[in-house]
Amino acid sequence: MGGSTRMTSSPPVKRFDWGNLRLRILSAVVLGPATFLVLWFGGWPFLLMVAIASTLLAIEWGLMSTPEAPARTAGLVTAAVLVPLFLAYRDETRTACIALPITALAAALAARQARWSDRSLDIAFGVLYLGLPGITLIWLRHDPGGQGWATTLLAATWSADICAFTAGNILKGPKLWPRFSPNKTWSGFFFGLAGAMVAALGVSAAGLGEGGPGPGMAVPVGLVVGLATMAGDLWESILKRRFGVKDSGDLIPGHGGLLDRVDGLMFAILVAAVLRLVLAPHGAAGIGAAMGAGWLR
Repeated sequence: MGGSTRMTSSPPVKRFDWGNLRLRILSAVVLGPATFLVLWFGGWPFLLMVAIASTLLAIEWGLMSTPEAPARTAGLVTAAVLVPLFLAYRDETRTACIALPITALAAALAARQARWSDRSLDIAFGVLYLGLPGITLIWLRHDPGGQGWATTLLAATWSADICAFTAGNILKGPKLWPRFSPNKTWSGFFFGLAGAMVAALGVSAAGLGEGGPGPGMAVPVGLVVGLATMAGDLWESILKRRFGVKDSGDLIPGHGGLLDRVDGLMFAILVAAVLRLVLAPHGAAGIGAAMGAGWLR
């Protein structure tokens, strides 16, 4: 996998790149079914997928945050993230959440003690930034009713990303936040939200989200998840601007690095978990039966 692409100034606004769109579609065709299949089975295959993704993200974080010692940073961040992930897989979510800041601090202290980087705080933040969504996703998937919520989450975030990219590049218009992300537009923002809502409703209507948001709540859940996806995308733009890179890497054709692909998903995971707790604190099926209104299946 190649390194991060450094930049010195804001890139000019480009015309719509149909080749890039084709690469994105092909990447989605390959990655999408595989991801949903692993999500459906859950268990150790799901843990393995999250662990591999976390490792790749740690490599990209090392390349972005500490270019003077990327491999060492990647190793530290990977170890610090994987320990809480395995705890979460063993249904020890609270312990995992307690362990995460401890391993983040340990990674930062190790880097400082070894004197290979003066960005120990960036290393600690990387552990928290990458680790918390992974812990939360494992909990969400294996919690009762979580399969439906996780399916809705992935469908909504991916639809938001594709719709925002396509509409923003075709329709263009006013910029959303040109200081940090000169290519994102308000048209892409609103079409991305619409895509997230349609996808969430589609999952529910097709019966693919058993235990997740039912038809009455699918659209508002999709809206909130879509907003979180956009926020996560903007946040990564801020991080890349801070580190002076254009992309986090070049792992996925048409998308750049893996972090460029899952930045919105990382925020959306946390928001979906909160919605899951608020809307169905005692289990989706149980609360839906108690309300008798078909909000949750």
